[in-house]
Amino acid sequence: MENKFPKNVRQIGNVSDTPKIYVEDYVDTFLNQICEKTEEIPEGAFLIGHTVRQDEQDCIYVSGAIRMADITFDGKNVGINRDVWEKAQREKEEFFPDGEIIGWCVIQPEGILQLESELRRVHEQYFDHFGTILILKNAEDEQYFAYKYKELMQMNGHYIYYEKNAAMQNYMILERKKIGVTPSEDVEDKAAKEFRNIVKERIIIQEEKKHTRYMRAVSTLLIIAVLGIGVTTINNYGKMQALQSALDGMNNSVVGKQEEKTENEALETSGEVAEEVPETEKEALGETTEEVTDPAEPVNEEPQMITSTMQEMSEEVYIVEAGDTLAKISKKVYGDISHVDAICRMNGLSDGNLIFIGQKLLLP
Repeated sequence: MENKFPKNVRQIGNVSDTPKIYVEDYVDTFLNQICEKTEEIPEGAFLIGHTVRQDEQDCIYVSGAIRMADITFDGKNVGINRDVWEKAQREKEEFFPDGEIIGWCVIQPEGILQLESELRRVHEQYFDHFGTILILKNAEDEQYFAYKYKELMQMNGHYIYYEKNAAMQNYMILERKKIGVTPSEDVEDKAAKEFRNIVKERIIIQEEKKHTRYMRAVSTLLIIAVLGIGVTTINNYGKMQALQSALDGMNNSVVGKQEEKTENEALETSGEVAEEVPETEKEALGETTEEVTDPAEPVNEEPQMITSTMQEMSEEVYIVEAGDTLAKISKKVYGDISHVDAICRMNGLSDGNLIFIGQKLLLP
């Protein structure tokens, strides 16, 4: 492990003592899962990690946990026999080859957490050196102890840190059936119906917003077209006035010539004028027609209608962060882990623990 502190951490309690204890989020989730399934007989787990020196501080990192195969319990005292210890060593080499067993966790079904003399004896039997820890847990409380000055001393707080932990994920997948955690239980129809109703409401709202934007775009295009027609009309009006003045001048010229010439000459002159006038009118009209019949190209583009999808409801989507599990996400969003299976169903996950950083999950 590199000698630098994790970037994403959450403090539990008052962390003022040494050594500083850092527990990876998947490990904390796994211990909580065991705790929820512990009923009558205490359960246990070995803790895997490292002890390092950082910025003149002693730090213990717990990056893995191995469930005890069979913790011994005589009705009062808890113990670890040699077979359990050797099995834990083999599993450690299989799943966490880069770590060391640096302590253990005892999960009690109920009662007040108390460090009994038998627990001290067991710890000194297997972990009688600095940098080892003992965790006591039940459904309502937890206590952390560090071994220093040749005895177990209670710690006032610790850290939960988040990072990619594929080794612990793989171990949790293999162990989930043993501790009764399965992703295949049925989800209540009520949750699915409520989710679908929310989806429909969001779709309607999105469609209304798009329709409003579309109407605004069409209105803008119509205003631009009307302004263009107005400008063209004003320009053509001036040209038509000039044409009318030219026609009036030609008519006056023809009348004057008819008074001076004879009837035949007047007819010839009229014929010439008749030939000239259409030509002049043609030129004038041609110029006017060229201006009038050259409108701007019609805008046929319409705002593209984007189909509403689940991804438009970002407030209904959870983006997986480093160290997240579905149990952790459920607890973070809803306050407990009862929605794990609902999240699986909503996202088509056949294996609730196979999620990755950046993955978008729809929340029921």
